[in-house]
Amino acid sequence: MACKNEIRYKIESVKNTKKITQAMQMVSFAKMRKSKEKMYASRPYLKTLSQIINNVLESSLEHQHTYFSKRKVKNIGWIIISTDRGLCGSLNTNLFKKILIQMKKYSNKNISSNICIFGSKAFSFFKFFNEKIISKTMNIEEKSIYIQSIKPIKKMLDEYKSGGIEKLYLAFNLFKNSMFQIPTISQLLPLNFKKNNSQKISKWDYLYEPDSITLLNTLLERYIEFQVYQAIVENAASEQAARMLAMKTATENSDDYIKELQLLYNKVRQSSITQELTEIISGASSVSSN
Repeated sequence: MACKNEIRYKIESVKNTKKITQAMQMVSFAKMRKSKEKMYASRPYLKTLSQIINNVLESSLEHQHTYFSKRKVKNIGWIIISTDRGLCGSLNTNLFKKILIQMKKYSNKNISSNICIFGSKAFSFFKFFNEKIISKTMNIEEKSIYIQSIKPIKKMLDEYKSGGIEKLYLAFNLFKNSMFQIPTISQLLPLNFKKNNSQKISKWDYLYEPDSITLLNTLLERYIEFQVYQAIVENAASEQAARMLAMKTATENSDDYIKELQLLYNKVRQSSITQELTEIISGASSVSSN
């Protein structure tokens, strides 16, 4: 049985760990609130941008953009968004499992994958696979998410334009609430905008400057870039929520472990007291008998 000093040391160690997990839980909660504000603020912009593109496409445009063209699939592009830090439960693992299932379906058809990575956890995981990593971006600063994401996105768009890939997927964790984060895979390219037949009665169009083709090219570029940006902020909010929940669970487990150690300490202490009393009584008995 362990000695009292060893158990006491373990109790103090777990208490110190509990203080750390409590502090990390509070920090994650504060960061999650900040990430949620940024995430909710950007959602309407993406929705409005999608509506504008729909309106432009419904007008009498004869230009067929390359982002809408469907081609024979030989290579798949992936933009994978993960965290840079751990201690967030199975957030990254669940996303990676879903991606691997999709990749395996394509690899069975001899279709390879080209990967663009955001986050050190995704790079640490996918660098051991045979898939080609085109770019990796790690430790993105909160104030410059959009700026730091443009260059890797441009690389993937250039790959699509040059025929290096025929499809482009975006993989990230969608923030539903502080308890649930959904690993999500969405298709970025080719784009698929459905025409709204209910608006055919009132047909209208924009006044374009300089022309509709230039406007459409710019809108589609911004739409794809902002989809990735939105995925990054969604994943950031999911990361803080998952870390907050993980630290809460760790704190609760620390309480249970401290109770178990305290009970064990009391048993050892009681055993030592009983042993001392036995030795005293035995000594007294031998003295009296002499």
